[in-house]
Amino acid sequence: MQTYWGVDLGGTKIEGVVLSAETGTTPSPDAVLIRKRIDTEAHKGYDHILGQIVKLIDLLKTETSLTPERIGFGTPGTNNPATQTMKNCNTTVLNGKPMKQDLARLLGVPVEVANDANCFALAEATLGIVPGEVPNYQTVFGVIMGTGVGGGVVVRNRDKADSQAFVLNGLQGIGGEWGHNILEEDGYPCYCGKRGCVEQVISGPALQRYYQQISGEERTMKDIMKRYEEGRDPYASQTVDRMLEYFGKAISVIINILDPDAIVLGGGVGNVDLLYTEGVERVKKYVFNSGEVKTRFLKPKLGDSAGVFGAAML
Repeated sequence: MQTYWGVDLGGTKIEGVVLSAETGTTPSPDAVLIRKRIDTEAHKGYDHILGQIVKLIDLLKTETSLTPERIGFGTPGTNNPATQTMKNCNTTVLNGKPMKQDLARLLGVPVEVANDANCFALAEATLGIVPGEVPNYQTVFGVIMGTGVGGGVVVRNRDKADSQAFVLNGLQGIGGEWGHNILEEDGYPCYCGKRGCVEQVISGPALQRYYQQISGEERTMKDIMKRYEEGRDPYASQTVDRMLEYFGKAISVIINILDPDAIVLGGGVGNVDLLYTEGVERVKKYVFNSGEVKTRFLKPKLGDSAGVFGAAML
């Protein structure tokens, strides 16, 4: 038996999983030997977070009587290949820290690190929706549209049925970071230092902010969508139209550059059904392919399991 060990490091919770499979085969999403969560307690600092991770791995080892050969970690940022330190983490105590090396030293096994969007993409490409819908894929782009906007790229050799899928991290560790491309010139300031980033236009908070600006009222994205569907709120209609139009523009850039076989839409905003219909129609307006889009837009299958499953598949 072969085991896959993954850890999803979040701001409040650290989740670990051990999956089993016949040697040389890909595990099933149902092949969970154990799944466990503990608190991150990030406010206590970097060293404490490392200690919590060690504690979680020890719990998994004790309860399964197994020892990992390697462990994958999904993180709220990325490992900078040039410096081998973490960057772009919203759990800010991780930034600038050599977490990959520290974890390998503390756990005594090789580790692999990728950001949470990459783990989402890898999970859906290997264990989730993609294998059943696009079995001969070469490239998958995983989208996170929620509180923030992120993405991950997964590639493999289309000509080999058993080819291993892997995350395209990129030279600087920022592969897939479409959320910080400029979408709206002179738009809302972003924490990254630019204005009008994708994240500041079509994330959940950005859309709610836009609704408030034009209506004078605060509403959740769920409420805005409900009012749009009821057809009784012109401000909700204006907000949804903005979401669809800018979604089309932003995704068309991804297709023009990567031309992926499938795009999987995750996150809270990614649950909006209109993105799979009218949203795709807007993509056709902007893609460099005479208005034709053959890319499959897929709903994720793994839900909140995607992060930790993707970490295991690293």
